[in-house]
Amino acid sequence: MSTLAGKHLVLGLSGGIAAYKSAELCRALVKAGATVQVVMTEAAEHFMTAVTLQALSGRPVYTSQWDRREANNMAHINLSREADAIVVAPASADFLAKLLHGRADELLSLMCLARPIDQVPLIVAPAMNREMWLNPATRRNVAQLRADGVHVLDVGQGEQACGETGDGRMLEADEILEDLAAFFAPKILQGQSVLVTAGPTYEAMDPVRGITNLSSGKMGFAVARAAHMAGAQVTLVAGPVHLPTPRGVQRVDVQSARQMLDAVLAHVDAARVFIATAAVADWRPALAAEQKIKKDGSGLPPSLDFVENPDILATVAQSPRGVSGALFCVGFAAESHDLLAHTTAKRLRKGVPLLVGNIGPATFGQDDNALLLVDESGAHTLPQASKQALAIALITHIAKQL
Repeated sequence: MSTLAGKHLVLGLSGGIAAYKSAELCRALVKAGATVQVVMTEAAEHFMTAVTLQALSGRPVYTSQWDRREANNMAHINLSREADAIVVAPASADFLAKLLHGRADELLSLMCLARPIDQVPLIVAPAMNREMWLNPATRRNVAQLRADGVHVLDVGQGEQACGETGDGRMLEADEILEDLAAFFAPKILQGQSVLVTAGPTYEAMDPVRGITNLSSGKMGFAVARAAHMAGAQVTLVAGPVHLPTPRGVQRVDVQSARQMLDAVLAHVDAARVFIATAAVADWRPALAAEQKIKKDGSGLPPSLDFVENPDILATVAQSPRGVSGALFCVGFAAESHDLLAHTTAKRLRKGVPLLVGNIGPATFGQDDNALLLVDESGAHTLPQASKQALAIALITHIAKQL
């Protein structure tokens, strides 16, 4: 979440049971490199103590507009002027109504009203009972707040503290963190559509066995997340992996190489950029047995015939839009040795403007990686870093090429 590093955020808490998530959010923001100034309403103090949030933020917590620690006794002015954004999480139905009508009867609402609108964004994470969230008054308030320039995050769905189930839960801390990182990211792909493939494919031998590889999908998911953060509309075609879908990304799950090709062809016409990070199996069994292949006691493995899988990247790159450049195609090469030679040769063979190479055995399943970018201008290295940081660097490189 490098876009949060160095940011100074005011984290406001209004009253709600979701305040416990705000403690997690505060800790996560600090870990991401932001400084956090917590401001709590009187209602919030019924759910979370200022002591807890002071310990997590490393800064004194403000709870009253009459706080005498400020030399001019104007905390609502001073604290808002220092912030890169004010984030209210949880934002109760009552607090949203306050914001809409400009009511300012305590420190947090005063700060929101007194902030320089064109310099200090206001981001709110609603949290309330499902009936409160669906009430026409709340719907009107949220719509008008968005029209007024307030960034209202989505709500979660599920079990609520009251025992009911539905929309209205505050997002989890990691979801809010991801939304905040996206909010601050430069929108270098704004208005573009990006299609990404990720993970391995699975080629069935029989109902219980198959051929696959060690790709975790982490790099492809990081690329999809980075593209969304950059403002793109992103579709992610994912092989069989157990990773959460990045916020704001449309996901299509597949198993085999042929299924992945079908999904890509169904979405690629709408894309401006195609990034093929998936480790697609080169071959598949010619026939998948309908029942489990049993051992026959001979000690010999079953005889299997293989056929070559479709080359998804080459198919797309050699399409009319790929050849014309209307579709910018990016391939990945997972090699075991001679990375530069293999990556360079593969770029020419596939006919793509950019080929990204990495050493597969060194990166499969890991959170870090190193990449080699090869295009018509030559090759340059993105040194070892987190896959998310590398994904952001790759998206930046692609945006410059566009």
